[in-house]
Amino acid sequence: MAISHNQTDPTEPKVEPETPAEDPNKNPASAKAATTEMIRQLGQTNAPTLESNIYCLTIIGQIEGHIQLPPQNKTTKYEHIIPQLVAAEQNPKVEGVLVILNTVGGDVEAGLAIAEMIASLSKPTVAIVLGGGHSIGVPIAVAADYSFIAETATMTIHPIRLTGLVIGVPQTFEYLDKMQDRVISFIIRHSNVKEEKLKELMFKTGELTRDIGTNVIGADAVKYGIIDAIGGLGDAMKELNRRIEGERKKQEGILKGMVQ
Repeated sequence: MAISHNQTDPTEPKVEPETPAEDPNKNPASAKAATTEMIRQLGQTNAPTLESNIYCLTIIGQIEGHIQLPPQNKTTKYEHIIPQLVAAEQNPKVEGVLVILNTVGGDVEAGLAIAEMIASLSKPTVAIVLGGGHSIGVPIAVAADYSFIAETATMTIHPIRLTGLVIGVPQTFEYLDKMQDRVISFIIRHSNVKEEKLKELMFKTGELTRDIGTNVIGADAVKYGIIDAIGGLGDAMKELNRRIEGERKKQEGILKGMVQ
């Protein structure tokens, strides 16, 4: 039986017309969904419509390393943070990085990796500790060019600790001892605290639940030289903008010298 021109062959597969991709600028609902997903996955959002020359990096909850933490834990994943720092370094529109910390610490090597990345950025960096910058959060806080701490914020300074089964052999102790030296060395190089004072705070007994370490409150963190100044978000933004302006003038001076 012949098929007329105005009929379709039922054996032929139906070809659905292609739907054009939605433009987030024209579809507010799509843009809102994308923003929500970014907050859920990375804790980051570009919600303000004003394009900023400052990139805000948040270190919150527990710093997750090579072992995935339970889903109920609020975590900062280092495999998310490192690509963000690389992107901030490469993006010519980003002139400075603001690091905001409220962390309980976490994986030592992951924390040191983040700290080294922040310290090696060529762009001005300012860190601010809000709530807490505990344990391995201390090296991350001091990694920035300049650091602030809120008056009520605290920093817990204690030796490296392991959870779970530990085989009691000399090699395990030596490994932990060398890792401890790496943390102490980084903090001393990137802050004004003296090595003797830092070790005194770190190995002090009778203050913390596990009977070793010190809980340092905002003003004391500045007094000991761990953090540069007490301040909040406004202070951190002013300092970062001041450093960005200084970097601009420096670059202008280099360009003028090359022209001459």
